[in-house]
Amino acid sequence: MRTKRRLLHLLAALAVSVPLIVTAAVQPAEAVGPALLPVTVTNNTGRGEATYLYVIGTNLSTGRLGYVNQGGTFTPWPAGSIPPSPAPDVAIGGPGNGGSTTVQFPRGFSGRIYFSFGEKLKLFLTPDGFVQPAPWNSGDANHNILFDWSEFTYNVDGLWLNSTQVDMISVPHAVTVTGASGVTKREGDLVNDGRNAVFNAIRAQSGWANTIKTRSDGTVLRALAPGKAAEAGQFSATYLDGYITSAWNAYTSKTLTVTPFLDQPNVKYFGRTSGNVMTFTNTSGAAVASFNKPSSSSVWGCDKDLFAPNDLVVGPIARTLCAALNRGTLGTIDTQPSTNPAQFYQNSAPNHYARIIHQNMVDGKAYAFAFDDVGNFESLVHDGDPRSASIILTPFGAGGTTPPPTSGAVPLISDWNGKCIDVPNSNFSDGVQLQTWTCNNTNAQKWAFSGSTLQAGGKCMDVAGGNPAGGTVIQLANCNGSVWQQFVLSGAGDLVNVGANRCVDIRDWNAADGARLQIWDCAGTANQKWHKG
Repeated sequence: MRTKRRLLHLLAALAVSVPLIVTAAVQPAEAVGPALLPVTVTNNTGRGEATYLYVIGTNLSTGRLGYVNQGGTFTPWPAGSIPPSPAPDVAIGGPGNGGSTTVQFPRGFSGRIYFSFGEKLKLFLTPDGFVQPAPWNSGDANHNILFDWSEFTYNVDGLWLNSTQVDMISVPHAVTVTGASGVTKREGDLVNDGRNAVFNAIRAQSGWANTIKTRSDGTVLRALAPGKAAEAGQFSATYLDGYITSAWNAYTSKTLTVTPFLDQPNVKYFGRTSGNVMTFTNTSGAAVASFNKPSSSSVWGCDKDLFAPNDLVVGPIARTLCAALNRGTLGTIDTQPSTNPAQFYQNSAPNHYARIIHQNMVDGKAYAFAFDDVGNFESLVHDGDPRSASIILTPFGAGGTTPPPTSGAVPLISDWNGKCIDVPNSNFSDGVQLQTWTCNNTNAQKWAFSGSTLQAGGKCMDVAGGNPAGGTVIQLANCNGSVWQQFVLSGAGDLVNVGANRCVDIRDWNAADGARLQIWDCAGTANQKWHKG
């Protein structure tokens, strides 16, 4: 079993805690990467400013905070002061547009790699350590600098590297790792023009426009996560309160089942609410954890009332609760975690920040809140025996990554309600159930007719499990050439699966966004009629 957990370096009141991904394996790794792991940062942003890199974090063997130079040498920070004193200039010259710069991660180090544009970051130290840049605070020295970061841990169990958006989204970037086998894993790619799409979509949500920071020269610097925006007074501090109360109170009359480990389905905990407290029991009936009804702040930060200790009971339950509240599934889906993205962000006060970022990722994966890794929806790469890694700073505008195939791809529109067949949250993963949604011209609604298959994001429309029975859901799956992935759009508008000889049907005549698709006996009814857009 592998347990992921988020490690918080708690600094003094003037410092900012750093969330990092650390993974512990029960079995020792058979091989480890090199003492110095080469990590190449490539600048494909299209921007012309000078760039600067910083490798900052914790030496895992000593617990000392410090920085790493380009060659991979770790140096502890000197003593700081109150008020915070300037840190040494530890900037590494970064790549110009179209170029690359390689740095070395020493094994036994965990932290962040920052990248700034046009100006060096202004870093400070207290007697307790390093003060992380906090650009959501208007008084922070880095408030008007364009910068972002990735988080990583490199130890004897391998490399974990993620393109975090937990605090903000600013510089679009993907992360990769290449193992000893030569296989490269990549995550974090936004869709074509995804940065603009994210900012425009967030700005369009009522009450969310102030979460976006634009510099006086017109540069859109960042969109803040709702918790950080609320701290800065740019977003409602009580936005989630009504939904939290409704979700919490739902379990006064029914039971919440939490199965926190996907690889251990028999490990279950059962929650019931009394007053403002939700208490969990194990399968033997013994009470194992309790949580006060959280505030909006606790949910955004996955802390305070939802603090997750590094154990195998309370922490996993807290993580699951926080993910469910951020995704809006607590209160309506009574077995958690929910792993169907079509069910996410449907609550009365959606986390539009997380929803929009996931929707604009090529594979739907992002790190939009602290425990977005619950259910494996995070933009994280890992290899137990890495040989190299990279961070690719991707275009700020058009020219970014688009899920294949795109040539000839068109929407498939319902004759009945005018909605499009849609991949939920642009999550192009095997097994994602398809739905209808208001047409929005995204790649999640573009279908390429390739032979007798319908493809989106490199995956095929598929009858789940090859089950020909009426009511079987329609999903996205790896293309395999089977008859369950062969569909014919007839002249009459019937979309017929060849294997089942049944039609793609909007289940239960549901006209709402998110309506599921199924196969059903072809009846010539309007909820079975489709046309190309």
